[in-house]
Amino acid sequence: MFYSLIEKKRDEWFNSSECTVNELITYIEAKGKLRDAQIDAIKTYLFLKIKCGNKSLWQLFYEGAFNTIDINQLEIKQQLKEFFAKNPCALSLYQYAVIQTGKNKDEILSPKLEKEIKDNFDSINYKKIFQDIFNNVQYTDYLYSLPMGAGKTFLMASFIYLDLYFAQIEPSNKSFSHNFMIFAPSGLKSSIIPSLKTIQKFDPSWIIPEPAASNIKRLIKFEILDQTKTDNKSNKIKNPNVQKIAQYQPYEDLFGLVAITNAEKVILDDTLNYDENQILLLSKTDLEKYKTSNELRSLIAKIPNLSIFIDEVHHTVKEENRLRTVVTDWTKSGHFNSVVGFSGTPYLEKANMIKIKDNLVIRNKDITNVVYYYALINGIGNFLKRPVVRISNSNNSLEIAEYGIREFLDKYQNKIYANGTCAKIALYCGSIKNLEEKIYPKVCEIIRETKYNLNPDEVVLKFYRGTKEYPEPPNAQLEFDSLDKSISKIKIVLLVQIGKEGWDCKSLTGVILTQESDCKTNMILQTSCRCLRQVDKFEDETAIIYLNEGNARILNEQLQKQQHIGINEFQSGGKRKIYQIYRYNRMDKKNLPPIDFYQLRVHSDTLIVKESNISKLIKEATQDTKYFGVITTQNFKGELIETNVAKECGAERAYFNLWLYNISKSSFNTITLQELYKYEKELKSVFDEITYQHDKIIYFSSKYDTQKIEANIRKAFSPTITFETREEIIPDNANLLIVEKLTNPIETFKPESFIPTKDDVEAIIKDDHGELSITEEVKTSINVLRANGLNSEADKLEQKYKPNANKDKTYHYLPYKTDSEFEQKFLNDILASRPFKDKKLEVYYNGDEVLTEFTIKTYKWNEHAWVYLGNYTPDFIILKRTTNKIDKVLIVETKGEGFAKNFAEKKNFMEKFFIPKNNEKFGYEKFEFLYLQDDVSNSERINITIDKIEKFFKENI
Repeated sequence: MFYSLIEKKRDEWFNSSECTVNELITYIEAKGKLRDAQIDAIKTYLFLKIKCGNKSLWQLFYEGAFNTIDINQLEIKQQLKEFFAKNPCALSLYQYAVIQTGKNKDEILSPKLEKEIKDNFDSINYKKIFQDIFNNVQYTDYLYSLPMGAGKTFLMASFIYLDLYFAQIEPSNKSFSHNFMIFAPSGLKSSIIPSLKTIQKFDPSWIIPEPAASNIKRLIKFEILDQTKTDNKSNKIKNPNVQKIAQYQPYEDLFGLVAITNAEKVILDDTLNYDENQILLLSKTDLEKYKTSNELRSLIAKIPNLSIFIDEVHHTVKEENRLRTVVTDWTKSGHFNSVVGFSGTPYLEKANMIKIKDNLVIRNKDITNVVYYYALINGIGNFLKRPVVRISNSNNSLEIAEYGIREFLDKYQNKIYANGTCAKIALYCGSIKNLEEKIYPKVCEIIRETKYNLNPDEVVLKFYRGTKEYPEPPNAQLEFDSLDKSISKIKIVLLVQIGKEGWDCKSLTGVILTQESDCKTNMILQTSCRCLRQVDKFEDETAIIYLNEGNARILNEQLQKQQHIGINEFQSGGKRKIYQIYRYNRMDKKNLPPIDFYQLRVHSDTLIVKESNISKLIKEATQDTKYFGVITTQNFKGELIETNVAKECGAERAYFNLWLYNISKSSFNTITLQELYKYEKELKSVFDEITYQHDKIIYFSSKYDTQKIEANIRKAFSPTITFETREEIIPDNANLLIVEKLTNPIETFKPESFIPTKDDVEAIIKDDHGELSITEEVKTSINVLRANGLNSEADKLEQKYKPNANKDKTYHYLPYKTDSEFEQKFLNDILASRPFKDKKLEVYYNGDEVLTEFTIKTYKWNEHAWVYLGNYTPDFIILKRTTNKIDKVLIVETKGEGFAKNFAEKKNFMEKFFIPKNNEKFGYEKFEFLYLQDDVSNSERINITIDKIEKFFKENI
């Protein structure tokens, strides 16, 4: 339930002027490629990254980062109010205790905890409680919960691209990751990793404007680490997984690596069972074996600003301690960013017990680090099929199977989806023997009947991992993998221990569970939902779920515990109404020519210059690498260890030649030993500085960051890249509509964002084609309505046959999709203004950057060079023509107060460079810029606009 507190604070931030990413969310919504669940999750992701600084959850709650309660409105003692004011952690825990869990305000999460805080607020260890609640995890660990079918894989891709986008803007901001490791859960490698590969197909322009999207896509490097297990006798060159990661050394500037692997097979090795004391007692041979088995983990630890993504995170509960041991070890490097998990079922099998005091323990069956939760019911009828649940009172599994198969065939036998796939049903069998000896013969008997007349060899697939008695059916894997393709004619799929989770088959339209042994109890809900993925958007698709009474009871229990709904609500869903909007091109009717203008283009030429003074750089390698005071590290148990570096305590033996060898090897042999020995004198000097001698044995000093020093030495041998920039003013022209991108239909939850109204659109298009004429019959109807006093109805009917008065002054396509009421009001005010009409001007909406070519490259001058700010897409274009040539253009930007700060630099470029430079090139005042902000009164905005129109569009004398 912590996610509800986060969501409330998130929405508060997004509605404030402090939020810096509203424009980005508006862009994502305008693109219309992501589902509402994905966009909402992105809002939480950006809130936690930007506003909350990517901190760990226990720390954020302890600091009161999500507190929204007004202390003065609480009916509590004044002493407690004062305590809350000084201790946000106490208010944070109180706020959690009083989360409303029902329609009744008195139904709160933990009345006992509320009472304990009220009675004994000053004797509670709030810090320890929050650390216990979040499993004593010190690093950033967030979990996003979305139901199957919501698009978790594309959401993962969105997070990756957003992090890289902001990391490029703010390279030193540690909140944003530079590299990513994606873990598939154990046992699901074959079904999860292929779906994760779809990240490579994700189009980043859905969430990030061009050209930034394409630039980042070019930077990303995908690696699939699919070696089943690291060979204990391998070396870095022969081990494929290690080699794939090692090739990117040196890591200092590594950016955009996305590695996908299986957590258990590759990362979680049994050698992690060694504790710190056991490692010290290992023989030289065993120690070497330990080191080689950990080589991949050691390399990953060096990857800078790394985020770990875990798909289907609930599967890692059993290996959680081992995974946390690995991650905790990685955090020692100082490079680690966060863990981000994804799950459709964020619940624990056993409740987690959090001790508040000796006499008070709170139980929690939710995974506590859920930061975003999208309920299953909201997906049903939205991006999921609507289920029809049939519950059989028969105890005979064959009878239930028969009822289910017959109802499926009666309803869906001839169902073909728009993509050419046929509807199919999955029947889960408890054992191979049951499938082969009972279920399959019964299915064949049914479908051969004259009513259905189907051939079992063509429409039935048996799939299971074979035994000696029943080998795996031939070609079963290929048939299974092809089920969601139009070439597959399979309608009935018989399964044993396959396809309960991670199976993405959108054309699956039914599920049958005839007995409780068909499926593990804790997977009834997941298995039942296999058939709910939507195929055709905007279609009210249905699916059938056939259960015996036992499985139906379990399904109902799981729905109540996990989703707080019952079977009836599960079937009805929470569908949001989706509207289809049809758009029309009027460019030919408007005869609107392109806008001619001049762009500033800045070219960067890369010059690679080999650093000539390697000797000097080696001598400087130890600068800013010395430790001072007390440093804190963690051991393998996650315990904090403080070390006073004023006292020498280095225990690693140092050998000069071996040190050089390791520098060469860590460079992946890009620097040879021969090259290093050319600078032996300088390197020996550095070696002597970072080592000390005790009892005639040389050790590396604990006072230096030797990894950083070695990195500095490698950098000394790397080429220095410099850039030379050239600027030029070049002619350009742009159409106000990219016709091929005006696709139909588009979908929206907000039809009110589109102007004009649907009736006006239809009237304008009919008038364009000469089809808008009022008949005598319609005239009679209007007169009858007026005679009966129904003037409003008469006006509406009459309006359908009247052309829009402004249709020739605007609307180069229909309808416009606006971002705000502010934009709509501006357009209406302009069209109604007298100067606009008198001067025979035209106004066009240009704010949909997907549809327009008229975007302006903006820059800011930074000392000696132009710095690119990105493309700017003006909201409106007011223009005047001379014959059919555009003579003058007024660019209008309408901005909400909260967006003004972010737009300031682009505004400055438009006013100080673009407008004067273009007017200079054309030899007259062809362009002008008008900036309007919504914190100015409506009358004042109108006056400012009219004044600008009067002055700019004055007649030339």
